[in-house]
Amino acid sequence: MDIRTIREALDAAVIEGETALDTIVEHVYASDLMSDVLAFGRANSILLTGLATQQAVISAHMAEFRGVVFVRGKRPKDGSMSFARDHQLVLLSTGLDMYEACVCVGSPVTLRRPPAEAAAEPQIATGILLQKEFPVQGGSFTDAGLVSTEVKALLKQIGFEPRLVRRVAISTYEGEMNVVMHADRAVVRLAVTPQSIEVIIEDQGKGIPDISLAMQAGYTTATEEMRAMGFGSGMGLPNIKSNVDNLHIESVVGRGTTLRMRFRV
Repeated sequence: MDIRTIREALDAAVIEGETALDTIVEHVYASDLMSDVLAFGRANSILLTGLATQQAVISAHMAEFRGVVFVRGKRPKDGSMSFARDHQLVLLSTGLDMYEACVCVGSPVTLRRPPAEAAAEPQIATGILLQKEFPVQGGSFTDAGLVSTEVKALLKQIGFEPRLVRRVAISTYEGEMNVVMHADRAVVRLAVTPQSIEVIIEDQGKGIPDISLAMQAGYTTATEEMRAMGFGSGMGLPNIKSNVDNLHIESVVGRGTTLRMRFRV
């Protein structure tokens, strides 16, 4: 279905992306937990959420969603509109609550799917060698996700296959959010060759006392403030593990943690 049909079904106002309402989406995903969006959401979806923050919009972008619908009449008051404009995302706001919105979008009248179009094959340049570093500041939720956004843009510009770019972007974003929530600062190192993509996140912070425990889905040390922003559900490291081809974690309590993530091309 197209986003215009969804907007009409929800009687939603357009916050951003008036010219992109004909964009086709294949799935609808409803959640206020952004780690769940990254873990379980499918590409070419639209997100229904009550989390009216830039992190919801960045999460949608990382997961290759096409837009976000804010329920209960909510509208973001941060940099969401600018981010959506820069990355071709549609933002809508509906007065319906989450349940009502899901019912309306799921009605037989709404579920019209046009014929699928063949996707163009991405062209990857040969002899690629890209190395770049990005700083991440702990506690800076305003800027959280901007490094991952740049990494994603670089990989798309090179021409990597969309599903690979999505996996790298989600993993980098989860790692970046862990730095923002739990460390003082970090450096993200991106290294690209024709055979592999490697992302290393080396932070300075309190470290992880028990890595095996931290890798268990649902385990979290997030504060209530972090949970209110849609994170801290204990899916960060498990989500990274499910997206990478190789993951190595080193951590020293009181000093920091290093994530080494490798993706085969």
